[in-house]
Amino acid sequence: MWKGALRHALRTVLYGALFVALAGTAAYLWYLESRPELSPWHTEDLESEFCAEDVEAGRVTNFVGYQILEAELFRELHDKVYDAVPAEQRGKLDRFVTGSLTDPEGMVPNWNRSIERTHPAPRAAVLLLHGLTDAPYSVRALAERLASRGAWVVALRVPGHGTAPVGLTTVTWQSFAAATRLAADHLAEQVGDDVPLFLVGYSNGAALAVHYALRARDDDGMRAPAGLVLLAPAIGITRAAALAVWQARLGTLLGLDKVAWNSILPEFDPYKYNSFPVNGGDQMFLLTRELRRLMDRAAGGGLVSGFPRTLVFHSAVDATVISEAIVSRLLGRLAPGGHELVLFDLNRRERLSHFVHPAAGRFRDRLLGAPTPSFAFTLVTNASPGQLDVVARRREAGGEAFEETPLDLRWPEGIYSMSHVAIPFRPDDPWYGFDAPSETAVALGRLAPRGERGVLIVPPADALRLRSNPFYPYLEERVGDFVFGAARQASR
Repeated sequence: MWKGALRHALRTVLYGALFVALAGTAAYLWYLESRPELSPWHTEDLESEFCAEDVEAGRVTNFVGYQILEAELFRELHDKVYDAVPAEQRGKLDRFVTGSLTDPEGMVPNWNRSIERTHPAPRAAVLLLHGLTDAPYSVRALAERLASRGAWVVALRVPGHGTAPVGLTTVTWQSFAAATRLAADHLAEQVGDDVPLFLVGYSNGAALAVHYALRARDDDGMRAPAGLVLLAPAIGITRAAALAVWQARLGTLLGLDKVAWNSILPEFDPYKYNSFPVNGGDQMFLLTRELRRLMDRAAGGGLVSGFPRTLVFHSAVDATVISEAIVSRLLGRLAPGGHELVLFDLNRRERLSHFVHPAAGRFRDRLLGAPTPSFAFTLVTNASPGQLDVVARRREAGGEAFEETPLDLRWPEGIYSMSHVAIPFRPDDPWYGFDAPSETAVALGRLAPRGERGVLIVPPADALRLRSNPFYPYLEERVGDFVFGAARQASR
């Protein structure tokens, strides 16, 4: 009798759990479908976008072909999105309205497209790769500075980006990688064998740079890079991103188009999507998983030797990527070879410490707590708890003592930390700089709204997030020294 009662109780619990799960799923789907209606930039299929199959089928064989297809893509964007925006949505801040304050087509050049800066006698070749939902504009400042110092530069528009958020609904990481290969091959061909190639990647672009370097180890047809510069690298992201694809598949199965989107927002940023499809996160996760596979193969049970010199810049706090993965999945797995991690600390001013979450900065504390045998570690931090002035404290690979260098830079008032989206931008960037010129019509980095909830179209969390780097001059100098110092050595 008691066995029958137990089976009945277990069935009741099982059915109850199943009912709760189904009810929760239904409620979540109802919430997703109750969001604002989709707009043309969410729905119109852009058929001219490059994909990896274009290379396999021979339709695109080089970077010039990629740019030709890109030009057709932007013509299609105008026909299908710009011209289809409803009259009630044609506001002064709408990105897809010709002549609006945020229309990127009215800006010369349009940094949503691939940009190339040639040089008659280049000292280095540099391929710059932007992050997910971004555009080449996010690496613009570095691209222009490196070009001015004698580099042949390509800032690639990664497929699915720079046009409309719908471009990320079907794109694959393999297409990201195929476009990266085309751009790197182009640079190598233009500068010749004697000029070193460097890859500079931001966030997802950093993952693409590492992927390229690992693939080049096994492919004689690929130019091996002389070095990598990684900005807030997406080497690891939360496993929740792996579940996002099932959300999209469920939406397709049920005919619920909005379920394929994590966020559905107006598009008021000229160089970054505000809306985000779940496929974007899924492709980022799949790329990081592929990096782990390639790294395991290269390591062969030990450390990876012969990997290009790698310089990483990261924030002590990062809400987008898993910071620990930079060490556990990349730098900590490389044999010593001139690698370095530069970490931008939280603002350690005493008056701010009371408002900081206890868990913030644990990544920094772990790095300070033990020597890093395979890479140097530099911490950009307050000179003292009572000061806003910052110093760079550097420890050599395997060393214990730090050498301190004043930077002639300081924390601006009111800023408590770096952020993932701030690292590649100058403080005076006209769009994202917290110190943007006052005449800038739309300075997204200077937003400091105060008022009632539910009024602004800019999400409060986005308005509060730091969008530019107070210590960008230090970053720019270190990147230039890294690239051109190695170029000088290669020419000897």
